[in-house]
Order: sequence, then C-alpha cells, then structure tokens
Amino acid sequence: MSTSETTAEGGGGLPLIHLSQLLRAPVVNRSGEAVGRVEDVIVRLRGADEYPLVTGIVAGVGGREVFVGSKSIHEFAQHRVTLAKNKIDLRGFERRDGEVLLRADVLGHRLIDVGAVELVRAYDVELEDTGAGWALTRLDTRRPPRLFGLIKGSGGHAARDWKAFEPLIGHAHSDGVRRLSGRFGGFKPADIADLLEEADKAEGGEILDRVHSDPELEADVFEELDPDKAMRLLDGMPDDEVAALLGRMRADDAADAIADLRQSRRRRVLDLMPAPQRTKVITLMGFNPESAGGLMNVDFVSCAANATAAAALAQIAAARTIQPEALIKLHVLDEDKRLAGVVSVIALLHSEPDKSVGKLMDSDPVRVSADADLTDIALLMADYNLYSIPVVDEQDRVLGVVTVDDVLEATIPEDWRRREPAPRPVREITQSDDDRIAPVGGGEAP
Repeated sequence: MSTSETTAEGGGGLPLIHLSQLLRAPVVNRSGEAVGRVEDVIVRLRGADEYPLVTGIVAGVGGREVFVGSKSIHEFAQHRVTLAKNKIDLRGFERRDGEVLLRADVLGHRLIDVGAVELVRAYDVELEDTGAGWALTRLDTRRPPRLFGLIKGSGGHAARDWKAFEPLIGHAHSDGVRRLSGRFGGFKPADIADLLEEADKAEGGEILDRVHSDPELEADVFEELDPDKAMRLLDGMPDDEVAALLGRMRADDAADAIADLRQSRRRRVLDLMPAPQRTKVITLMGFNPESAGGLMNVDFVSCAANATAAAALAQIAAARTIQPEALIKLHVLDEDKRLAGVVSVIALLHSEPDKSVGKLMDSDPVRVSADADLTDIALLMADYNLYSIPVVDEQDRVLGVVTVDDVLEATIPEDWRRREPAPRPVREITQSDDDRIAPVGGGEAP
C-alpha cells in the first residue's frame, strides 16, 4: 500500500494524515472512479505500549456501510482513499472485538490525560505511515478556531503522543484490551474521584467499571468522592455490592455513606456487611457526625507501657489496614485499657530498640471526649501542633482517633472543593527519537 506525500511536522519525515482530512473523502478505484466515501477509520487497540494499528475503513457505498480492509487499499492520501482494485466487497460492516472507530469512538469524545489525570476532548487524530502499516500516533486536544460559532477550522494539527492518553471508548468488546494498560492503578484515589465527578454518565460508568476490578482502589476512591456523587453511584449498585464496598472502606466513611442511603435500604446493606465492620459502623452512627465521635477512626494501634520500642515499631509496621494518619502516634494503655500516654513514631525510631515505651511516652496527652465539637478539635490541633487526637470515654478508654485529614475535610467549605485546582507540572509521555514509532504489522482484521 503506497502513502501520501504529506510528512510529519518537525522533520520526522513519516507520512501523516489527519482524520479530519479523511472523513467524507471519496473512495476511488484504480481507474479513478469514485465508488463511495470514507465514513470512519478502524484501528485495533494493542495495549498502552503500542500504537493502535489501522486495519481498514468504513466506507459508505450506495447507502450501505461496508468494510474495506487495509490490504484492499492502495493508498491513503489527504482527502482521498484509493482502492487496490476496481471492485469492492459490498458486505455490511460489523465491528470485531478490539476494534475502535476513530470517528464514532474518539473524535469529539473525551479521554484521560494520564499526566494531568484530567478529562480532555479529542478534536482531531493523526495517522502516520510507519512503513509497516498506518497507525494512530497522535491526538489533538486543542479546540479548532471558530468565528462567532459560524466558521469552523478544517482540523487542528495533532500535537500530543497517543500514549499520553487513556481512552474511554465504552465499547464492551474492546474493553479487555484497554484494561491491559493497568494505568488506573497508578492514579491517586483523589484524582480518580475528581474524574468521576467531572465525567458524564457513560464516561463515569467506564471509569467506575475499571476501578471496580481493584476492590481496594475502589474503596479508596469512594472515600474521596463528593457525598452526593457517591450516593448517586451507590444507588445504581445492588445491595450486596454496596455492602462489600463499604466493608472495605474506613469505618467513619462507611458510616457516613450508610447514613446517606435511603432509610429503607440501610438495614439491608448493614445486614450484608462483614460483622466487624458492621459493629464499627453502627457505633459511629450513634454519634453526631460533626463531633469527635462522628469524625473518629475506630481503628488504632496500642500497646502496654512495658513494651519495647522495637516491638512497638513492629506492631505499627504490621498494621497495614489502618489509616496511615492514625499510625503517627501509638497509644499506650494500662491494665484496665485506659489511656496512659502516647508515643510518636519519630520518638520510637530515635530511641534504642530495647528501651521501654513507658520511658518515651507523653503521659498526659491531649484527648477529647466523643461529644467534643469540630471547632474545639481544630483549635487543639492548631494550638498543640497535633496530627491526631485520641477520643476517650468517661473512663478514659480510647474509643478512636481523630486525624488532621478528617478535620480538614469537615472544615473546608463546600464551595472551596469545587475550585479549580492549582496547576501542577505535567511530564509529557514521550519516546526517544529512535523509538518514536513502535514497529507494527499490517494486515486485515482477523
């Protein structure tokens, strides 16, 4: 198959065509006679480390949409596709597993910018002839110029590497290939939560489906979601899935989510939750949500005063399921399980391994009762430079721990949460000059 004369900008030398130049372009036979028009371009996804390979086009011929494979195409050129023969197979087009239609699935749709972890819209697509077949290599996310909405640009010039994006295509039969990238696992839960809050229903469904394959990540994401958004998503899930999800979340966040469920649904979901988590959630639901009891995390690490620093550190290291902020300080309990003191991880690290915790602890730590309000907790944290405060009952037994992130989350005004985040440096995903295009193989779609 021959190529067009157009070459990539910047001196790359590889023939290229923009998708906007191909759509509705004539499909001509070897005699130069127009037999149809280009309705779409088909590529096959091959994972995050390879560029999608063009396998053919969807051509409109006599009111029908037919598949024309790459082997049947003599030349891709700007504003024209030339067939290898004078005849064309008029069998109707049927999408195969792993195939993506660039016009239907990509152009005008939003993708995830992996570096910035934000949704961006694709305004054009750049195809390059690698010498072993045409491939989708770059994407244009810049809005084309318009004049009062009347005059549209003829297509932008794609400027960013396709590998810098995670597509949200919504086509079930290509989902298996897209999951191979595994890039969702590298996103921070708060970033994924922001994506879900910005996404429309179709985009959010695909993001949520991808996150659902990693149960722990899913729980972390739901902990970061806006409560209203979380409730809308939970409303669309069956009771057993909601119970399993809340069972993996921090107990205080799970309690907030349960409280926001429809009253007719709360008991059903609670009954399906794992017993230990259910007990914690029911306990937390008995407190005012804006009090220390409602804010606290009921999971914490404790030891006796005669434990050694080495043993205390080992206990902290083993507490992999506890919120990291709740592990900043270890709580020292007496024989009656009352709070005898607290010791910081830093103090333990700086001490001799065999030194007793009792000699390192603060024997009169700041503490609050379960009914302490949010303002009092915030002031105590500010006055004493604390990252966590133990919550105790009337007998000075520890009920849980309030951490600084819980206080910040509760005190930040709601309208602040909707502010545009400050810009951060974004590393563009690039390749070396010698490996700009991964080797690809041509051929028909199987």
